[in-house]
Amino acid sequence: MRVVLQRAKKAEVRVDNEVVGKIDKGLMLLVGVTHEDSVQDAAYVAEKIVNLRIFEDENEKMNLSLLDVEGQILSVSQFTLYGDCKKGRRPNFMDAAKPDHAQMIYEFFNENLRDKGITVATGEFGAMMEVDFINDGPVTLIVESK
Repeated sequence: MRVVLQRAKKAEVRVDNEVVGKIDKGLMLLVGVTHEDSVQDAAYVAEKIVNLRIFEDENEKMNLSLLDVEGQILSVSQFTLYGDCKKGRRPNFMDAAKPDHAQMIYEFFNENLRDKGITVATGEFGAMMEVDFINDGPVTLIVESK
C-alpha cells in the first residue's frame, strides 16, 4: 500500500461537478493499493498516518499529530501511484491491484481511520475526479506498508 499525504488547509473532491467529499484542516491522501496488500497493511498505514507528528506546535516545530490537532482526512483512491515509468513512454499499471481487491482494501483503510476518531471524506472509487486543496507548508510525505 502506498499513500501520498499532504498537509492541507482545506480540500475537496468533485465528481461530475458535484462535491462528494470536503474537509477543513487536515490531510489530503492519495491512496494506492497493490495486489498483495492486506487489511494488515491498511491498518499499519492508517495507524502510521494518524500518529505522524507533522503539524506545528506553539514553537513552530512539527511535533503534533493529526489526532492532536483534531484534523480531518480527504482520502482519494489513486491506482496511478503504482504506475511504472521505467520503460517506454506509457506507464505500466500491472502493479496496481484489480478494482475489486483495491476497493475492499481502500474501504477498510478509510473505516480504520474512522475507528480512530478521524472524520474521513472520500472521493468516489473508480470515478474521474477533480481534486482541489491548499497544501499547508507545503508538507508532502509518502507512507508505504512494505
